[in-house]
Amino acid sequence: MARNRIAAVIFAIVFAAFAPLPSSSHRSSSQFRLDKGGEEKFGIADDMFWKDGEPFRIIGGDLHYFRVHPEYWEDRLLRAKALGLNTIQTYVPWNLHEPSQGRLVFEGFADLVSFLKLCKKLDLLVMLRVGPYICGEWDLGGFPGWLLAKEPPIRLRSSDPVFLNLVEKWWSILLPKVFPLLYSNGGPIIMVQVENEFGSYGDDKAYLHYLVKLARTHLGDDIILYTTDGGARDTLEKGTLKGDDVFSAVDFTTGDDPWPIFKLQKEFNAPGKSPPISTEFYTGWLTHWGENIASTDASFTATYLEKILSKNGSAVLYMAHGGTNLGFYNGANTGDNESDFKPDLTSYDYDAPIRESGDVDNAKYKALRRVIAKYSAKPLASIPPDNERIAYGRIKLDKVSYLYDMIGMKDLVDLVESENPSSMEAIGQMFGFVLYASEYTPKSNGSVLSMPKVHDRAQVFISCPEDSDKRPIYADVITRWSNRPIHLPYLKCESNNNLFILVENMGRLNYGPYMFDRKGILSSVYLDSTPLYKWKTLPLSLQNVNESPKINPIISNTIKTAFLKGSARKKLTGKKLNFEPAYYTGHFNIEKVRDTYISFRGWSKGIAFVNEINVGRFWPSVGPQCNLYVPAPILREGNNTVVILELESPKPDLTVSSVDHPDFTCSSKLGKSRGRLVLTS
Repeated sequence: MARNRIAAVIFAIVFAAFAPLPSSSHRSSSQFRLDKGGEEKFGIADDMFWKDGEPFRIIGGDLHYFRVHPEYWEDRLLRAKALGLNTIQTYVPWNLHEPSQGRLVFEGFADLVSFLKLCKKLDLLVMLRVGPYICGEWDLGGFPGWLLAKEPPIRLRSSDPVFLNLVEKWWSILLPKVFPLLYSNGGPIIMVQVENEFGSYGDDKAYLHYLVKLARTHLGDDIILYTTDGGARDTLEKGTLKGDDVFSAVDFTTGDDPWPIFKLQKEFNAPGKSPPISTEFYTGWLTHWGENIASTDASFTATYLEKILSKNGSAVLYMAHGGTNLGFYNGANTGDNESDFKPDLTSYDYDAPIRESGDVDNAKYKALRRVIAKYSAKPLASIPPDNERIAYGRIKLDKVSYLYDMIGMKDLVDLVESENPSSMEAIGQMFGFVLYASEYTPKSNGSVLSMPKVHDRAQVFISCPEDSDKRPIYADVITRWSNRPIHLPYLKCESNNNLFILVENMGRLNYGPYMFDRKGILSSVYLDSTPLYKWKTLPLSLQNVNESPKINPIISNTIKTAFLKGSARKKLTGKKLNFEPAYYTGHFNIEKVRDTYISFRGWSKGIAFVNEINVGRFWPSVGPQCNLYVPAPILREGNNTVVILELESPKPDLTVSSVDHPDFTCSSKLGKSRGRLVLTS
């Protein structure tokens, strides 16, 4: 999902345009209507959709398989069907399915085929958005991070031959998997979207033509291909293709009159091939860390949905159900420049009618359902009750180890040594954290450290190599959004001082001109204006969602470091030392397995794992999200384990709480910079 990030848009309606039947299937409108037969067909004629020879109205909704635990797919789809939806729209994120080049994943959260078959079983049609770019508040807009490691740099979303070759390899795997599930083959897929709002990004027609040709090669001529672009002449001219092989579409702000924009849409489609449809009718909006949680009025949203449906238009709700950005897959946006960085929350609730935990007993679900019921061709299914949630109570945690005691920087296979810092992608680390280490000669009055470009958040520590009984000293933090030099205090050592910089990848940009978003230290590091050389760089292995644990640093024996030799059991001394990252673990026993939330109020910032599943980032010190959703399939009867990597200060009593509700009321630390609100820590 792409948006105008600079304009103050609260929520928008997006139109998608749909390809007419290809030339090999062209016929007059009357022939199309009468040609029912026994063959399953879905097409466009007379500015209408036609399903098996009858006019058809799409009342759909986005529900992303990769944001919902697979054991809950059927539950969420049934709730969507009870809302009155007859069609499900979903993206396909390339990075989930090929997390490292050549390693393909189609199991677990990535089991696309099973999701599509489930839609068929439940009599739901599918509009499939295969990218390769998807936006969707998803890391790098769905592109795998390893694309950024290529040299010379690849031009994403372009006719760059290297990029197109990689897309062709990916689609040659993906598209044959979905071909048997096209509607003409007895499956649920009625339309396939190529790219996503390309007119808001570029005007490389060769790239778009290549994607269409490649899609036709694998999917044939019967499937409707569609594009989606902003509802202005400029974006439509750049993002659409002439002719009738691909249907063109529009998007616009909820609250605008849709029909003048549908009229504009017709200019970019063949005569009779422009059924009015909004393929992203916004039911809510996204939220970044440091903002108030987004919410939209239920009555207002329902009113503007009815403006479309009442005149025989079609609509797809974005989102019908938002779900969760589990693991490290959240995306990010920028404002006026690359440094105006705005990472997305772990929750992708989106203020959608089906809430993050599946709840439907809310005003928006009911208001939209009342409207949909007026225009549905069939009576609506009964509304299922909300799933039970349980507050399992207070969970006591113990500090197991400081992060720096868990890693060694000698004789490690993944350790990279270089004159200058390397990007995260260059050393093969796509998500999470990377640790940089170097040495410097201290000055009696301290030193000034600066790094002009760091993505996204760097915590700086110093230590003496010979001090095995002392903790590293926290110096300060340097961030992408408030980059400034910091002071390194004088530390008298027998030799040079150790310098450690822990950099967090907080999510790659998924939209806009700065999408080539490499992570880590991306410039020289300067000490008193002089470049610092000879770096050791170590990727930190923390599993992402849908991955088996690479290592379990909490339960396994601690890796003793030859680079840092502190004891994990030494008590911290000095206030600043509380900012040293550390692992905490706790256990809780349950008899009845149900959904829950874990509250992190009182903690600072970090990552949480439940039963070795990465349930996402917490940052209550900035907000607004306080609680992380933990679906029941992650839990088990008996003993359950929580592991936290806290990057700064833990809650004083070292507890978290299992609660039965979401909470988006944690206070935000916001500051002003040149008239804009920016994160300050």
